[in-house]
Amino acid sequence: MKKSYRIDVDCAACANKMEDAARKTCGVKDASVNFMMLKMNVEFDEGTDPKTVMEEVRRNCRRVESDCEVFI
Repeated sequence: MKKSYRIDVDCAACANKMEDAARKTCGVKDASVNFMMLKMNVEFDEGTDPKTVMEEVRRNCRRVESDCEVFI
């Protein structure tokens, strides 16, 4: 399953950090961040609950960039 989420981030370097953090989250098959569109596209592993996984993605993103936001 793939979903798109709106994000708030200040710079492209921070967006790259968010993308890396999302990709490393358990339950995420792949993730990409488009800084210009302020969007994060996430592909989930089979059988995972997207809402639960995205809560963890949000926490992981805030660890690398404290003032970012992922709107779930």
